[in-house]
Amino acid sequence: MQPEGATSGSRAWIALGMLTFVYVLNFLSRQLPSILASKIQENLHVSDAELGLIGGLYFALFYCGISVPVARLADRTNRSLVLTAACAVWSSATMFCGTAGSYLQFVCGYMTVGFGEAGGVPPSYSIICDYFPTGRRGSALGVFNFGPALGAALGIAFGASIAAAYSWRYAFLFLGGAGVLTAIAIPFVVHEPRRGALDGVANRPLSSTRTSFGKSLSLFFSRPSLVLAGLAAGANQLVTYGLGNFSVLFLMREKGMTLREVAVWYALTVVIAMGASMFVCGRIIDRFARRTKLAYALAPAVSLSLAIPWYLAFVWAPAWRLALPLLAVTFFLNYFYLSAMVTLVQEQVRADQRVMSGALLLLVMNFIGLGLGPTYVGAISQFFRATHPQHSLQLALYALTPFYFVAVFLFLMLARVLRKESAATSGETAP
Repeated sequence: MQPEGATSGSRAWIALGMLTFVYVLNFLSRQLPSILASKIQENLHVSDAELGLIGGLYFALFYCGISVPVARLADRTNRSLVLTAACAVWSSATMFCGTAGSYLQFVCGYMTVGFGEAGGVPPSYSIICDYFPTGRRGSALGVFNFGPALGAALGIAFGASIAAAYSWRYAFLFLGGAGVLTAIAIPFVVHEPRRGALDGVANRPLSSTRTSFGKSLSLFFSRPSLVLAGLAAGANQLVTYGLGNFSVLFLMREKGMTLREVAVWYALTVVIAMGASMFVCGRIIDRFARRTKLAYALAPAVSLSLAIPWYLAFVWAPAWRLALPLLAVTFFLNYFYLSAMVTLVQEQVRADQRVMSGALLLLVMNFIGLGLGPTYVGAISQFFRATHPQHSLQLALYALTPFYFVAVFLFLMLARVLRKESAATSGETAP
């Protein structure tokens, strides 16, 4: 029997489809500078270090800084409308980036993209959990988290094709315009669901379920499992963003790929490998997390351990035709963390705390991964540019390897904490 206030199956899947498409646009806007890095560097005279700052620290400062206030607003108001406004802001800012005449103007535009994107993902997490019950949320969030893979692939395919045929500026203008049109459609497709309808709390007065900002903050940072989820995901993202923001430039500069080859072969690699990773991890979580919560931590710990030799082989490979299949396996194994950590955090908190908890998870992991990953790789590459001009990015990507081990260690620590929490809960409920 469906709980009162719960949504129908078809309506839930239609809403999930739209939310996933918005996430595609979200990630697509975020990835354009890395996809079109070589053209932007030529036109705006941008160094590797400056490029790393654009996609790393500068973006993360706005993205992370505004995510908590926006999540607080979404917790108290209509989440669908917050998502609409956010999509309109980041899409308009993407179009502005296409008109930038200097590095400073581009930075301002891209930081505004981060400002808008902060309101995209946390409300979506919460909406999905009010459309899908426990036991189906891992798969639903796995579908939603397919957005980055599809967004990156479409950005590569269309962005690189448009840039190769016309100009990198047209890619920003066209894709930003598509986002503005999508923002207009969101309220008509994604209707605000009843909060907690699938958790048995939909009929409680808002005043009885609403959690204060201070309490939400305290709840998140006082629970070792939630903090470790953010730290482990952040270390994982330091690798994925550090690699992802420079992989196109690396393949073109040091592996011999052309922009047209990137538009086809790299795009296919991203969508197949990352998409399969999201789907497989979501299925694994739904199957094994019912038996033990350790699955949330062990799945990414095992996958990252397996990824290390494939990653090193990719960085070493002498040509792109060998490097690309190695990168495909690396991408597949690198992204198990996302669905696992998002689902864990959403399951660990109450329905009225999900937007804020999702935002705090993103705050921790994006400030570490998104803020430091590209910045680190760009700075290391710039450091080696004078002495190793032909292989500076290769050396910088080799320097990412230790963070694999850091992430694996943190996921294993999380597994240990989850085991203790499960044991404590079993002890409390035992007769």
